[in-house]
Amino acid sequence: MAGSADPVDRARDLVAAATTGDRRSLARLLTAVENRTALAEPALRELYPRAGKAHIVGITGPPGAGKSTLVAALIGELRSAGRAVAVVAVDPSSPITGGALLGDRVRMQSYAGDRDVFIRSMAARGHAGGLASTTGAATAVLDAAGFELVLVETVGTGQSEVEVAAAADTTVVLEAPEMGDEVQAIKAGLLEVADLVVVNKGDKPGAQRTAAQLRAMLVASGGQPRPTDDRPRPKRPEVLITTAATGAGVAELLAALDRHRAAAQDGAGDRARLARAEAQVWAILSERLRDRLVGPGLTESTRATLAAVADHRLDPYAAADELLRRLGIEPPHD
Repeated sequence: MAGSADPVDRARDLVAAATTGDRRSLARLLTAVENRTALAEPALRELYPRAGKAHIVGITGPPGAGKSTLVAALIGELRSAGRAVAVVAVDPSSPITGGALLGDRVRMQSYAGDRDVFIRSMAARGHAGGLASTTGAATAVLDAAGFELVLVETVGTGQSEVEVAAAADTTVVLEAPEMGDEVQAIKAGLLEVADLVVVNKGDKPGAQRTAAQLRAMLVASGGQPRPTDDRPRPKRPEVLITTAATGAGVAELLAALDRHRAAAQDGAGDRARLARAEAQVWAILSERLRDRLVGPGLTESTRATLAAVADHRLDPYAAADELLRRLGIEPPHD
């Protein structure tokens, strides 16, 4: 592998090693994907046909809800059942280096020696939505490497993390008792993307009340479509209570995840898979268009166009049309 200068050959070697259990090669692949090195695209082209079998579970919610503790508890429950699991823990980025703070990896260090557990921290690097921009590619790598379940834990910076729903087969939203987040979550749309809602820290006062309030809100906001209405039926996610620190309720959560997975395999997951495909393709297309516009010969003219918008000499729509024409793409007309 080291002797090959061709990125395609090197990527093929890494893929072959990673998919036969070499964890060091798997880590190198994920590093290439996260940093968008020359190995990333040929590796993903090689890996993608092998993916599509894993259950991707997104875990999100406000700070303090206990996401990392719950992920660690789920790992323990899965390993007790003899099941392999991978984790992508998206951490806040360092403002100095852009790297992940690695808080989640520290919490889960007790599983570092288990070959059937793979934990990867990724830096958000300013990407909105609680995920890193390469999270989808990372889950595809872990999927192709043979992990049955891939947990994706979001940054947890607030209620704007609905993007996880497009990256996961099942979205779990965590809340904590009496945090006042129930109303804010339903307003911001976070609960609207939930497949399962978990009230964590169930040993604290108010946990049962919080769960009851959430169930009532979800029923009230859901409604039932008319028989002639072909819009998708609003979700009424199951509400569970866990105490991740002690493991209480975690087995029930895992059972609920398995039920949701079984339903998806019966055809209900087509919408989630299509949403994930759309998100991946549009992200790649956006990056490639942007890279072309700041490539050799176009950087200065692109900057001049942006400066014209900043000075209000050109509106953003006209600027976008102008940039498209520079790439030989005729913009749409009303």
